[in-house]
Amino acid sequence: QLQLVESGGSLVQPGGSLRLSCAASRLTLGETAIGWFRQAPGKEREGVSCIAGDGSVEEYANAVDGRFTISRDTAKNMVYLQMTALKPSDTGVYYCAAKSRRCSRRDFLFEAWGQGTQVTVSS
Repeated sequence: QLQLVESGGSLVQPGGSLRLSCAASRLTLGETAIGWFRQAPGKEREGVSCIAGDGSVEEYANAVDGRFTISRDTAKNMVYLQMTALKPSDTGVYYCAAKSRRCSRRDFLFEAWGQGTQVTVSS
């Protein structure tokens, strides 16, 4: 059974940066799409970005506006989300999720999820 574990969330001031990590086990990144999603308090979960099995990247959240970058290290089976110029509106629980090969913004298509990591942007 594949497993995803997020880390790197914390309290950060507006304008700051964070790098979230997603450790994947029992899967091959070259055959798997990993998406980052987030859920703000009182709001629905939304897709942020995704890296497909072939390494292509899709970005979904207009509110991110190019401030976040997804990447992966296939040797380590790790996927990262580098977040810069953070805003209070970026606050929420960030999840990584896996599905076969191709990316999607539809969270219900993802088969496995991590437990989430909390990001709080506040002064």
